[in-house]
Amino acid sequence: MAGVTLTDVVKVYEGGVRVVDRMNLAITDREFVVLVGPSGCGKSTTLRMIAGLEEITSGTIQIGERVVNDVPPKDRDIAMVFQSYALYPHMTVFENMAFALKLRKMSKTTIDEKVRHAAKILVIEHLLDRKPKALSGGQRQRVALGRAIVRDPKCFLFDEPLSNLDAKLRVEMRAEIKQLHMRLNATTVYVTHDQEEAMTLGDRVVVMRDGIMQQFGGALEIYHHPKNRFVAGFLGSPPMNFFEGTIVEKEARLWFDEGSGRLPVPDWAREQLLDHVGRKAVLGVRPEAIADKQHARFECSDNSLAFKVTLVQPLGDKMDVYLATDHHSRIVAHVDAYGGVAAGQTVAMYVDLARVHFFDAGDNGERIATNRNRDQNGLPI
Repeated sequence: MAGVTLTDVVKVYEGGVRVVDRMNLAITDREFVVLVGPSGCGKSTTLRMIAGLEEITSGTIQIGERVVNDVPPKDRDIAMVFQSYALYPHMTVFENMAFALKLRKMSKTTIDEKVRHAAKILVIEHLLDRKPKALSGGQRQRVALGRAIVRDPKCFLFDEPLSNLDAKLRVEMRAEIKQLHMRLNATTVYVTHDQEEAMTLGDRVVVMRDGIMQQFGGALEIYHHPKNRFVAGFLGSPPMNFFEGTIVEKEARLWFDEGSGRLPVPDWAREQLLDHVGRKAVLGVRPEAIADKQHARFECSDNSLAFKVTLVQPLGDKMDVYLATDHHSRIVAHVDAYGGVAAGQTVAMYVDLARVHFFDAGDNGERIATNRNRDQNGLPI
């Protein structure tokens, strides 16, 4: 196995379209790294450049200690799993998995051992004589994984491999891919647009936008301490709520003025926000950090705003309550299920001030204050 290093990698298409802009990324040996972002952010192009399927415009790509800029894909010692599975329809499962090994002119005995070992790991031994058309989507995905495993590559590359599966199967396959990584202990680079996949699979996560890496770190670190408003709004389901307002000073205290109400600036953020008094700012609040007084698991005093309930979505033991103020029309609270709340009501909802974030104004405003006093699960301490 080997790490993967990108240094100042740029990809510019014809017409001057810059798809990837000065990507610097160091993936360590045996690490599972996920590239995530909206469509068109450059994540798949980055993966294809690592694979050698796209030429880089400038910069350097290393796999292990070897610079691979001019190395053909077949000689990079990588294995790629595609969204479309890319199985040969006229070949059996065994033949699909063995194909790359035959090209290497391995002995029949070695090929048989490698294919059957991979099939055992993936629990598809009973499918080796079938052709792809006789397989379900999940079975085809396992075959595609098996074809990659038998090659014993330095690095596994996954390009949105679960996009064609239904929701239930996606969750199951996600767990299988993570368990497979833990078993093989292989360097893995995985591309997805699904932020839930990114958070559950990656040892570390790269969040991309418009060809630029926005943040790189552990999933929980990014979730609880997003670098900017884009990252904060991209990771999380439902996404983070944003209140646009102004930092003001009244009665010897700092407040966040939302327009139709005020929230006190918590003590941990005061020093960070002193220079922002009188300036526009954005308050970020995760849905799980908003609750009514009866069900809140945090202190409730002067940290509430008046909301109109616009929609209630039951989710079993939880529910999403959609709220609005005079200045913000779409705020979501993810709370314990309880009765008595209906669309059209006006309710007081409290904000957990230990878990809020402050950003500069603008769609991609940089973080200006975040509470670092949290445990490994992100809970305030």
